[in-house]
Amino acid sequence: MTDSAVTHIGPEAQFQHFLASGRFMIQRCRSSGRYIFYPRVAEPASGDPDLGWVEASGEGSIYSVTIVRPKPPLEPYSVVLVDLAEGPRLMSTVQGIAPEGVRIGMRVRSRIVSSEGQHRIVFEALR
Repeated sequence: MTDSAVTHIGPEAQFQHFLASGRFMIQRCRSSGRYIFYPRVAEPASGDPDLGWVEASGEGSIYSVTIVRPKPPLEPYSVVLVDLAEGPRLMSTVQGIAPEGVRIGMRVRSRIVSSEGQHRIVFEALR
């Protein structure tokens, strides 16, 4: 599917298409300039439907962290809220570091991971 064909599907499918092609894209309202995440058909604040897709920097900082401790043999993992450099906040996880090492305010960078045909954003700590 080409980027021009992406405009004929809904925002969630567009977002997934970008992830599948290795691109972390977020929406931006053309009139207000506000960045938006999660993908929507209109800007939440104004209802303006004039949204475009822009490449996210992928950088952000941890706003909140919780450690999930499932029953063994599953390993604990972090669930975080990340404030992207562009402004929106999203929920994800931090990989490559022990969950206990994840701290509020920690700088992170996104990457796209794929499993069973599904793509999602995860974060790694910046050192």
